Amino acid sequence: MSKITVVDAIMGSGKTSWAVQYMNEAPASKKFIYITPFNDEVTRIKESVTGRTFRSTHNEDYAGKKMHVLKSWIADGADIVSTHALFQKADDELIDLLTDAGYTLILDEVMDVIDVANISQQDIKILLDAKKIEVNEDRRVVWVSDEYVDGRFYDIKLFAKAGTLFYHRGKFLIWTFPPRIFAAFDEVINLTYLFEAQIQRYYYDLHGLEYTVKSVRKSGDNYELADYDPSMEGRTEIFKLIDLYEGPLNDVAKQKNALSSTWLDNAKPEQMKTLANNTYNFLYNRCGAKGFDALWTTKKDKKTRRPKIRVRSYADSFLHLNARATNDYADRWALAYVYNRYAHPFERVFFEDRGISVNQDLLAVSDLLQWVWRSRIRRGEPIKLYLPSSRMRSLLKAWANYEI
Repeated sequence: MSKITVVDAIMGSGKTSWAVQYMNEAPASKKFIYITPFNDEVTRIKESVTGRTFRSTHNEDYAGKKMHVLKSWIADGADIVSTHALFQKADDELIDLLTDAGYTLILDEVMDVIDVANISQQDIKILLDAKKIEVNEDRRVVWVSDEYVDGRFYDIKLFAKAGTLFYHRGKFLIWTFPPRIFAAFDEVINLTYLFEAQIQRYYYDLHGLEYTVKSVRKSGDNYELADYDPSMEGRTEIFKLIDLYEGPLNDVAKQKNALSSTWLDNAKPEQMKTLANNTYNFLYNRCGAKGFDALWTTKKDKKTRRPKIRVRSYADSFLHLNARATNDYADRWALAYVYNRYAHPFERVFFEDRGISVNQDLLAVSDLLQWVWRSRIRRGEPIKLYLPSSRMRSLLKAWANYEI
């Protein structure tokens, strides 16, 4: 089993700086694969790690063959930096190449490690009736047909053979990222914040992957790992930088579930209009913010892929809910987070059915903080925040007081 170290430290504390220092100081014989959410970070790592040359698939010449290129580089023993999107496509061949190859994995931020498999309930029944698959005691899907070679269920066969499929409440199949890939590395380092609430933590627990949680601190000009201690995060001082709006613009979201995904899907047109007007009122009238001063977010519509509300004059200030690891908005100071974060129902019940409790409140404040941290607060400068959800405001205050 590989050694997994979770470096759990608040944004701006130096996690990435420590990782860059670690790679720069490592002996030439040590090999690294650095996985990050965004292409901008790929460039940053390549420029920051001066002690070795990283190869990356961040190149249009590799379009359509990035996984093939990644595998050839691993076979060459190269240092590699790539994105979550590519790494999530890991297959048996990639795992075999990594096994005993002497690589250290540095995973910047958590990944999407579970998803609903692309197969209908009717097709699942067809596979069960045809005895192509069986479901064992822990609801894991087992492929039992040696005769099936190719066809429309070939991807399901591969996932099942890898032990990454689960039958969920008799309705659909859940795919999980292949856990044995972590065992293929000599060392795994996961950089994140509030790991206790992350889906990847529940995934580690589900598959029995042991990990050690550390923090990071600056010592002189260097960074070093330290025992995990959230009391050193300075939450109270950070909260003082947030001018949290309290007033009548919040009245639309007094109920605990207001602005949740389900609430937004079922809201009346007049409620959505009120939300849009309130957001505009806050940014324009209360803050006097220009478009380049502001950031706002809410859920996107599944069909149109557009935000559920339209905030006039601030269309270009929208930043999606899951924004992480980008410095492109470090000058923004007028923020509106028009959402009430809960774990997706399939994620929550999937883990809870297996005896793993999901901390919905900590997950919500974790995602909120990641989004807020895209602004100038990352530079220690004050911001104004419109957070209409009464639940989200109470969670942010509880976090600041170390109550969650």
